[in-house]
Amino acid sequence: MKLEKALAQVLKKNRLKHKLSQEELAHRCKIDRTYISMIERQKRKPTLHILFRICETFNMLPSEFLCEVESLMEF
Repeated sequence: MKLEKALAQVLKKNRLKHKLSQEELAHRCKIDRTYISMIERQKRKPTLHILFRICETFNMLPSEFLCEVESLMEF
């Protein structure tokens, strides 16, 4: 699986696990709602800074998030 797709799936899975809409997640991360949507649709790649904000909202370490992404990827 490509990085963008794996990242999108992990983001969406964790967003739904925390019962957050794209809009609410974006609000908590202080970013535009469309940005979350674009990541989930594989149209944008988050910066490291944004990824850390997202992980903070999920109350998880970025390394945990990236481990989930890595587990979906094929090398």
